[in-house]
Amino acid sequence: MSAKPQILIVDDKVENLISLETLLEGFDVEFVRALSGNEAIAKVLNHDFALAIIDIQMPGMDGYETVTLIRQTAKGKFLPVIFVSAIYKEDFHVVKGIETGAVDFISKPIDGRILRGKVKVFLDLYLQKRELTRLVREKEIISEQYRIAKEKAEAATRAKSIFLANMSHEIRTPMNGIIGMADLLAQTPLTEEQKDYLATIIASGRNLLNIINDILDFSKIESNQVELENIAFNLPAAIDEVIKILTIRANENNVALNVILADNVPRYIKGDPLRLKQIITNLVNNAIKFTYEGSVTVDVGVEKDGDQSVKLLFKVIDTGIGISPEGKEKLFKAFSQADTSTTRKYGGTGLGLAISKSLCEMMDGEIGVESEVGKGSTFWFTAVFEKVPPSEIPEEKPEAEVIETQMKPLHILLAEDNLINQKVAVANLKKFGHMIDIAKNGLEAVEMARKSCYDLILMDIQMPEMDGYEATTIIRAEEAEKGTHTPIIAMTANSFEADRERCLAIGMDDYISKPFRINDLVSILKKISQKS
Repeated sequence: MSAKPQILIVDDKVENLISLETLLEGFDVEFVRALSGNEAIAKVLNHDFALAIIDIQMPGMDGYETVTLIRQTAKGKFLPVIFVSAIYKEDFHVVKGIETGAVDFISKPIDGRILRGKVKVFLDLYLQKRELTRLVREKEIISEQYRIAKEKAEAATRAKSIFLANMSHEIRTPMNGIIGMADLLAQTPLTEEQKDYLATIIASGRNLLNIINDILDFSKIESNQVELENIAFNLPAAIDEVIKILTIRANENNVALNVILADNVPRYIKGDPLRLKQIITNLVNNAIKFTYEGSVTVDVGVEKDGDQSVKLLFKVIDTGIGISPEGKEKLFKAFSQADTSTTRKYGGTGLGLAISKSLCEMMDGEIGVESEVGKGSTFWFTAVFEKVPPSEIPEEKPEAEVIETQMKPLHILLAEDNLINQKVAVANLKKFGHMIDIAKNGLEAVEMARKSCYDLILMDIQMPEMDGYEATTIIRAEEAEKGTHTPIIAMTANSFEADRERCLAIGMDDYISKPFRINDLVSILKKISQKS
């Protein structure tokens, strides 16, 4: 394409063409001449013209016929055409020219000022059109580049998720053996020295597991794999659970844990209790870590009370070492702590506050801190929850009733390929009088489920021969024909939300992530025991 706009001038006399070029002198254009209608059509097929100026009276093919044929070509369909004529001046010919497809009609002798004015208009329109076309093409190129970059980013995210899922499984499997065996060993007669060593092993294992969980949580949030639940729950009870879990650590630091709930804070709210407890746990745990012989207080109030929702303000107030202004700027950023010595002295990944910030934002809230070195810190966050109508308040059993519930012995099929994890699970299950059969892979699990009637199947996911997904699918298909249903619980080191959803989608009844706490397993066994 020529850099300059091109104008097609058509006349059977060369002197008329020269005259037109002279009249339009000064325009930054390129003129293309045609001495006949046929030549004009050929030129249109091979050029992208800004404008055509065509004489009407020509031998062989007049201007009307020429324009009619030009309009039938792709490049000439919308080409602006100005007719010029020394003979045809009547309105009839002007109308005929317009109907043929011309945009204007000029009689000879041509007034140069009029012609230049009209040409300028169409040149401006052409240049605007060309610039618009350039911008559209540029946008298409950018869009294509964005699409390619997006696909690469998504592929990288998928690869990262697969890597983390595999690493999670590979790390959690031996961690289950370490923590499980340590818990079992703790229940045997030990000397005080042995108890001290064992407590160190268990604490180190739990700390390593917390680090793994932080990294996985951050990865899930980063790749938008976290979806919040929206269920009714007891807020004071949720906070009390956090306090109970962290009381032992607080006592080690001589820290008193307190909870203050304003009178107008609703007892029941609707949201994600697990993620709320995760935020509070992160903040309280940090407060305990940096406080000695002082106090940590969880203060909850109402920031905004609406008809259907409530915005709560949570404060975690400590009397600890405080944070410098420079340190505060680094908070809430991934893998960051107030200063480099913090990690060495107090430990941690620096992910807890970054995770909490993301979760707060998902709850339509925000997070911040007020602190002064030597005078403690106040970490605060807000979150929006739905109000719970009286009819939707969940029924809660007294804690004593749950504790006193006894389990009857169950016949359990354990599908697990790892020998150490087999030992951990069997040892824990046999303590409650359960009978255990072991399948080393999914294929054996399917065969054993066909031959025996089990009260429960504990199904690992990643196994040789046949994985837990396929084994469960086959068992459920065969049960559908018989009209039976055996509870199947996924007990796996795969810990992503997508893994849990897939387990439930194929017909599993529940999900436990390794390394599991014995209380979680006992809770599920009690439910099964009560139903069977």
